[in-house]
Amino acid sequence: MFVPNGLARAALRFRPAAFVGTFVALMLAATIVSACGILLETGVRAEVPPRRYAHVPVVAAAEQRAGKPDESDAVPDRARLDDSMVAKAAAVPGARTAIPDVTFPVLTPEATLTAHGWGSTAFTGERLTAGRAPGPGEVVLAPGPRASVGDSVTLTTPEGARAYRVSGTTSAQDTAQPTVWFTDAEAVRVSGHPHRVDTIAVLPEPGISTGTLESRVAHALGGRAEVHTGDDRGAVEDPLITEAREVLTGIGGSFGGIATLVAVFTAAGTVALAVGRRAREFALLRAIGTTPRQIRRTIATEALLVAPAAGALGCLPGIALAAWWFGRLKDKGAVPEAVDLAVSWIPLVSTTGTVLATALLAGYTAAHRSSRIKPGQALSEASVERLRPGWIRTPLGVAAAAGGFVCAGLADSLTGEDAANAALGVVMLFMLAVALLGPLVARACAALFGLPLRGGGAPAALAAANSRTNARRLASAITPIVLAMAFSSVLVFLHTSEDKVTGEQQRAGIVADHIVTADQGALPPEAVRRAERTPDVTAAVGLLRTSVLVPATGVLTPVSAQGVTGTARALTAVQDLDVERGRLTLKPGEIALDASVADNANVRVGDRIRIHLPDGTRATPLVAATYGRGMGLSQVTLNRTDLARHVSSSFDTELWVKGGTAKALAPLGRVRERADYTTAASLDRELNGWANRVMAAVLGGFAAVAAVNTLVMTVLDRRGELGTLRLLGSTRRQVLRMVRWEALLVAVAGIALGTAIALATLVPMMRGLTGQGPYIPPLVYGSFAASILVLGVAAATLPARAALRGETLER
Repeated sequence: MFVPNGLARAALRFRPAAFVGTFVALMLAATIVSACGILLETGVRAEVPPRRYAHVPVVAAAEQRAGKPDESDAVPDRARLDDSMVAKAAAVPGARTAIPDVTFPVLTPEATLTAHGWGSTAFTGERLTAGRAPGPGEVVLAPGPRASVGDSVTLTTPEGARAYRVSGTTSAQDTAQPTVWFTDAEAVRVSGHPHRVDTIAVLPEPGISTGTLESRVAHALGGRAEVHTGDDRGAVEDPLITEAREVLTGIGGSFGGIATLVAVFTAAGTVALAVGRRAREFALLRAIGTTPRQIRRTIATEALLVAPAAGALGCLPGIALAAWWFGRLKDKGAVPEAVDLAVSWIPLVSTTGTVLATALLAGYTAAHRSSRIKPGQALSEASVERLRPGWIRTPLGVAAAAGGFVCAGLADSLTGEDAANAALGVVMLFMLAVALLGPLVARACAALFGLPLRGGGAPAALAAANSRTNARRLASAITPIVLAMAFSSVLVFLHTSEDKVTGEQQRAGIVADHIVTADQGALPPEAVRRAERTPDVTAAVGLLRTSVLVPATGVLTPVSAQGVTGTARALTAVQDLDVERGRLTLKPGEIALDASVADNANVRVGDRIRIHLPDGTRATPLVAATYGRGMGLSQVTLNRTDLARHVSSSFDTELWVKGGTAKALAPLGRVRERADYTTAASLDRELNGWANRVMAAVLGGFAAVAAVNTLVMTVLDRRGELGTLRLLGSTRRQVLRMVRWEALLVAVAGIALGTAIALATLVPMMRGLTGQGPYIPPLVYGSFAASILVLGVAAATLPARAALRGETLER
């Protein structure tokens, strides 16, 4: 059935314009699909080779997810094991030893050190250069701190400041990070989370295989820990790999799914346009005796001649796009440097298959009626466009439009993530409706936007009449423009709207005069007391920044949290959280929530909320207050003591001060003024904003190029029509003006529909997320619209000019 035949080869040879346009559309679709597939595969396969645990065959660690399987999410910090499990692992037959491993920061007046237990040197390889291993009250230092064997050093651990004797020094394996070693027992005790260890490193007896030891340790720990071997050990020591996997699979999967649908829809529309414009050719073939099966075979053969080559060639820029995207994610710190881009045959073959299936299905669908009706009827229908709507596409399109309106209404009645999730369905349903109801929508747009053209002279009136008569041709050009405008607007203006609200809340909520941060990211515990004793300071609080997991729409969702060192009165002096209900007390066991977080969790003041702290520990604090400026400040506020034992670094990260001078506060750390902090805090959203802009550029750019491709195909296919107008006495200038008016009508209709879909999505989404309407910067929106107008007019005018030039030469 799929053996190439002469008719298909002849069509490809003598009608190259239609096939070039189809080839370009399919190749662009392959570029998008392959790039997203490569990123998805990279996210699934992403591994980090172990460094710290390179010589530990078996590592036991806690599961780094919290909650039930149907609601779980990755813990914001690190989940830890009870230290009683160390003895169980050490007692396993074949285990030479089990070492409790902890990593935590320690402060000195000069620097921040990384602390471990001395037992970890059995697998990390450090060797003493002087002195001996530490005992109780002693430490071993790597070169960095200015101390020698026998000296006394004051170290500030999460448990407080204390003087230690230096029992030895060692060469540093990582010269960029000064290190200190305690005894194993003391390291666990002063780490900030006593009786908890990060991991358990299990070393085997000679002759014991890794697989045997792994199964025995897993059995001994009774499912209370995950046992890792091979490259999985790298993920234990570098939790960023988990976030990187989520980022890559999110881009490749979630965005890739949307992008694939858009690409397939757009490519299918181009293929359908190319096949549909050949209705007269198929009707003539039917009139001379060609069977429906032969026509379908011709279309399939044409797809086999074009689609595989387009898919294969499109994979090349797809690989380049994925590599660029992946590199930028590395530059922004979202992906560890050790992770490599995975490029295998799977996404490339899948892309080629998707492109081929799209071409076949679109070609079959477009030529279905022409290949089945009687030859005489086919000739009559091919002479004019069929106005009757399809009995399959129309009901489906109406259902999609109705679903879009229902989702828009539902999103408008919800808040928070519920509104965002419902609003995402709006754009997809409305886009599907536009694709299915294309001819009807195009005819309505031609009638509406064509009204001003009727009084604009002969070229404008003729453009309006052509648009009404050739609605299917108009729909093929409008649909990709709508796609470009709708998706680009949603992705970009979602970020601008959130940024505007965040900035407003920060400007209104930050009432501190100075914000102090440490260069090493940790402030000493006495920083708040020292700030309070500074002249002219009226209030000072320390903030421990982290995230917690709260329930929202049936799943656990990470939200920003601040643990406060200081009184509620001092906090209100430096932060105006805009408390709406309840009273901010900062008592241990109580919590204050942003109002949208409380709504999503379905709790009120006086209720208890089930949350998971940064290490996954479950807690049920009492909701003492709800407030309105969580997006700009922090979505959860609680006493620092409720957080300190559940984070890797329990030191405050910021010090907010009312009064005083920058010079007087300078000994505490880096001092920033209120306006400077607002700007810096906004930079934390850079990655999300950049990702949205890249997605908008990729998807909007593809749709825009597809629209240009469609317009060029349409104009080149109208050589005969343009030549007829010239024979009837129209001047070349009049014909070009008609084409420009048609292109302008297409562009304006696409911009209007895309804007309407974007607003239907953004308005309920932003009302639910921020309580305000969307913020659309006029210059950004104007650049989108202007780009579409310029591309649309140029894409129609340039080929029309070339066609008219060729027609003149022939005459």
